[in-house]
Amino acid sequence: MEHVIIVGAGVMGCSSAHRLLEAGFKVTLLEKSIPGAESSAAAAGILGAQSEVSETGPFFELCLASRERFREYAKELETLSGISIDYEDSGVLEVALDPAEGRLAIARAEWMLDRGLRVDVMDREQAKKIEPALTDYMVGANYYPDDHQIDPIRLASALAAGVAKLGGIFKSGVVVSGLAVENGTVVGVETDYGIMPCDRVVIAGGAWSSNLTGLKAVRTKIKPMAGQIIEAETRPPLFRHVVYGFKGYIVPRADGRVLMGSTLEDRGYDKAVTLAGINRITSMATEMIPNLAQARLSKTWSGLRPAPEDGKLLLGAAKELKNLFFATGHYRNGILLTPITAEVICDLMLGREPKVDISSFCP
Repeated sequence: MEHVIIVGAGVMGCSSAHRLLEAGFKVTLLEKSIPGAESSAAAAGILGAQSEVSETGPFFELCLASRERFREYAKELETLSGISIDYEDSGVLEVALDPAEGRLAIARAEWMLDRGLRVDVMDREQAKKIEPALTDYMVGANYYPDDHQIDPIRLASALAAGVAKLGGIFKSGVVVSGLAVENGTVVGVETDYGIMPCDRVVIAGGAWSSNLTGLKAVRTKIKPMAGQIIEAETRPPLFRHVVYGFKGYIVPRADGRVLMGSTLEDRGYDKAVTLAGINRITSMATEMIPNLAQARLSKTWSGLRPAPEDGKLLLGAAKELKNLFFATGHYRNGILLTPITAEVICDLMLGREPKVDISSFCP
């Protein structure tokens, strides 16, 4: 039985472990914190293959493939772990607040319709008919009925519980500093507890993925990009659909919680929540849904998105080192890309051709 070490136990690490354990590998996950405590838990959970991707191409196709798998993936995880990830067919409304945004939204809808995807282009009255809480001052909206949502914290919990049930080993509080390499082959990882040997390694360390010694000729580096989020409470719920604007997003939960985000800040590993960030987010949210001004503030937080410097995630086998794989750099779409990433990593480990084209994302 081959032993795989996965560096990072967020949703990428745990989902990859899930599939590898099913395929008969022994898997150990190394995590400096606790499973799912970093960017996985800080996300909003929008499955926005259409609302969050701005152009056609390989990345868009990867997002669509992962979204297509998510409903069954949610059922599978609940059966395995006993934990629901709160999959909701909420749909996403992309709101245009002025004519310029309206033209951009219509242009996006046109190429998506050409691709055969569902988009409803709505004027103000049509949008308010399905979501009355929206502002009277918008010019229109695109409705993406196939973009849904899940709860990322519950996703991380379900994955960790499922991996444990399948026999995966978690080692928390372990800092991985580098790779152990012999004759061009990865034979383990270097940690603060010494070298841990294995047969293969998967780098799924999110914003910390590039901080390892021994990496050779990787296509791009991963850096942290901070994003602040606000949670408020509205009882009863004010609205049902995810609302996406050109300045941010608003995600309603069924229990009346509302997530609003997010900033985009290049400030290293600083996860501070700032007054400027809170002001920017609340201004965006109340501009699109004015009654949110009366919502009760619940909590705030900030997470670190793993941003690839060249704009493309790292997914696949390393070119210069044998037995090394990457599942990182998903930036703003990590939750959405969880099922397809795990599938690709497992296929590659088993010597199978992935069902999606990953040539643009190879390390």
